[in-house]
Amino acid sequence: MLAALYLANAVGGFVHLPLPAILQPHPRPVLTSMHSVAPSGQLARTETAEGSDQSAAPEGAAPAGAARRSATQSSAQTDTLAPASNAQNGPTLNVLPPQAAPQSSTAPDTQNLSAQNAPALTVPASGPGRPGKAPQSAAAHGPVPQPFGYADVVKLAQQRAAQPYQDRSPKLPPNLAHLTYEQYQDIRFRPHFALWRGQSLFEVQFFHRGFNFDRRVDVSEVVNGMVHPIHYSPSWFDFGKLASLARHLPVHLGFAGFRVHYPLQTPAYKDELIVFLGASYFRVLGRNEVYGQSARGLAVNTASTKGEEFPWFTDFWLVRPSTPEQRTLTIYALLDSQSLAGAYEFDVLPGDITQVTVTSELFPRKKIAKLGIAPLTSMFLYGSDPSGRHFDDYRPQVHDSDGLLMQTGNGEWLWRPLVNPHVLEVNRFMDDHPRGFGLSQRDRSFDHYQDPESEFERRPSYWIQPLENWGKGGVELVEIPTDEEIHDNIVAYWVPSQPMDKPVRFDYVLSAYLHSPEWPPGGRVIATRSGDFTWEGNKTGDGARRMLIDYAGGDLEGLEAAQPVHANIRANGGRVDQISVQRLPETGTWRVAFRVVPANPKEPVDLRCYLTLYGEALTETWTYQLLTSQG
Repeated sequence: MLAALYLANAVGGFVHLPLPAILQPHPRPVLTSMHSVAPSGQLARTETAEGSDQSAAPEGAAPAGAARRSATQSSAQTDTLAPASNAQNGPTLNVLPPQAAPQSSTAPDTQNLSAQNAPALTVPASGPGRPGKAPQSAAAHGPVPQPFGYADVVKLAQQRAAQPYQDRSPKLPPNLAHLTYEQYQDIRFRPHFALWRGQSLFEVQFFHRGFNFDRRVDVSEVVNGMVHPIHYSPSWFDFGKLASLARHLPVHLGFAGFRVHYPLQTPAYKDELIVFLGASYFRVLGRNEVYGQSARGLAVNTASTKGEEFPWFTDFWLVRPSTPEQRTLTIYALLDSQSLAGAYEFDVLPGDITQVTVTSELFPRKKIAKLGIAPLTSMFLYGSDPSGRHFDDYRPQVHDSDGLLMQTGNGEWLWRPLVNPHVLEVNRFMDDHPRGFGLSQRDRSFDHYQDPESEFERRPSYWIQPLENWGKGGVELVEIPTDEEIHDNIVAYWVPSQPMDKPVRFDYVLSAYLHSPEWPPGGRVIATRSGDFTWEGNKTGDGARRMLIDYAGGDLEGLEAAQPVHANIRANGGRVDQISVQRLPETGTWRVAFRVVPANPKEPVDLRCYLTLYGEALTETWTYQLLTSQG
């Protein structure tokens, strides 16, 4: 099956290029109605996963929205501390000596956990739940080690990139690798072993390795600049019907990932806030949200003829909050793959809109033709447009996101409704110095989904805001055909215009939200519909389609129907006529209707539309690719 790659410039023009090998959407089996799991990143399309929480969902009203981090606010940690060097393992880390893993039923004592492949430094451990102290005689034996921070992770990434790639994860034992999905679900973390339990607003629970989650990630705690490796213990997990399995597991099995809990809804219960599991995937939630789309640390050669490469977060460092009331959490991560290594810092600020400030520095092992920055992954089966529905399903709509939102370097807001195409579609929206982009779930009405278990109306929107000039490139949108909602078939990311052959840095803020008047600030598209155009009951034979676009919000809310609102429509690859603009008295929304006639029935038509009043723009720009005979 053939498809095409279209590069869209700032005014909506497209260039037709050969398409790469066809991507396939990947399944994401569901752990609970709110949490989902996907196969590992070695497969063609993967995503992060969440384990099910053993506690019941909170009840009662959510508290008022909390303050948000400014997009220009600096990271909590800075690159000012240079570590000593280690010829074999990189910078010398302040790591506690190996000791036996805990087997008690108390909270995990990370100060007494054995180090996995850590430098053998003699540093005394402190008691359970308390920070370690530097040795009093350190000055007599040499310079005092510098506190561990982001700069150390950067040096580790540089050193890894200077060496050939090595898969550092030990092979998964057969009894775990051969688990079925249902068996893997039986392995649950015991909440009373959570890191920082009862000591902080944040708590951390860990995922067991098994099933498709075969890679080990090494996790450490950072306390007062000291690194404390967190060692695996089977006593931290409830194996359910697989209790006998726990007696035959290696000591250094490690974890598959982790999730952070925080009292988002009520102080009586700590909800899941952010989860890292599988390749470089992670998910984050704001208040009153349930898991939907995913984010990734990086995408390499996605939708390319070379085939996609999936980098992995191999190491994490969790910085213990300095006070019980601290509302921000810092996580460091080390990324690795065949083509590059990278250092990451995630500064998480929970709230009504949860914001994650991401700092990343990437070091190539070789030239990379296509880099995907701040990639987002979602699911779109069908939406409000009846022409895109080919399913026998009682639900009016099924999707985690319904559109791609962008703000270009010149300030224009663009909205591209998502589709579930018949063939793979890859579109790139060219830009210079982008101000932001994201996958959005705009439709928040339960009546439009009718699915109390999936709660699509509560799936978060993600917005990516660069913190510096990203230069020339484009936001690339990949839409993969799928016939089931268990597949993630939508991907969006920023692609720099030049291949990567030297170190680069990309910093941005990821915001998870339900509603925001900022994105965009004016009128917005709330529905797109299309259908065959007929004349006196018959099709015209020229491939003509009728398009309907509904707008609402911003200055449109206060306009009377008599106002001369004008639709500015442009078509590339066809012509537009029979244009009408009217305010619908039933809903108060403004509807644009027009006919599109393709110049070539076998080629797509690229469309743009926005509303003006006396020459002043009232809305974002709707951009759409009308697939004619290809559909």
